[in-house]
Amino acid sequence: QASTAAGITQTVGITDFKLNYSRPSIKGRTVFQENSALAPYNQLWRTGANMATTFEASTEFSFGGAKVPAGKYALFSIPSGGQWTVILNKNSNQGGTDKYQQSEDVARILVTPSSSFFHETFTLGFSDITNNTAYFNISWGAVTVPVLISLDTEVLTLSGLNKTLAEKPEDVPTLQSTSAYLLSAGKDLPQALSLADKAIGLKESVGNLWLKAQILNKMGKVAEALPIAKKALALGASGSGGAFPDYLKAQIESGISGMQSKLPVVKEAVKAIKGKKK
Repeated sequence: QASTAAGITQTVGITDFKLNYSRPSIKGRTVFQENSALAPYNQLWRTGANMATTFEASTEFSFGGAKVPAGKYALFSIPSGGQWTVILNKNSNQGGTDKYQQSEDVARILVTPSSSFFHETFTLGFSDITNNTAYFNISWGAVTVPVLISLDTEVLTLSGLNKTLAEKPEDVPTLQSTSAYLLSAGKDLPQALSLADKAIGLKESVGNLWLKAQILNKMGKVAEALPIAKKALALGASGSGGAFPDYLKAQIESGISGMQSKLPVVKEAVKAIKGKKK
């Protein structure tokens, strides 16, 4: 086929986006103009060539401000000089625009195009990627149409972890991963500690002992965290706590050093408080 097939996979936060499309080239013709040979203004365009371009997401997301459930969609657009209409449609298996029905749209948004360097070949892609956002770009000729994609990655992550936890309440890796995420996000540390304790009760390891020590340290309970961190280090050194890679050993040793440096400050604070009470 004259328009070659292409596919893109892009992860944003924990969400995977997949695009499949065909890439026509301009070859001296006009594009995005009144009555142009390719994608004329104010007419529905398949936004690619051959079969409809498909846009797939593994979780719910926002497409230019429109909430869209996880799923696979066909991408359409209506080019215009001032504002493009960009569309995601439920019917992902269609060619051209003959079978398009507006009633099956899940998102229909207005986007302001911008000028860009010249693209001879039609190009789709993602840019400016963060943990919660990205721009989905439609580019051809000297025009780029940027659609803002946004997600609540923290909510999606916690929802996924809690779902797995409900399905596998005695699974040590699930308990540890949920606890570790809460620690990294600084969310509900008492719950993180409870999950780490449960994991330790089921199968003690260097990983979950060190996890517990880090949670206690973050909660300001340094005196409680230090002996647990030392126990994790000793367990790793003995070889009975599973694999003990050098990076983890160095991390625990650094953590113990940091905790020890805090202890004199904690003791002095306790003395000061007791002195005031007297």
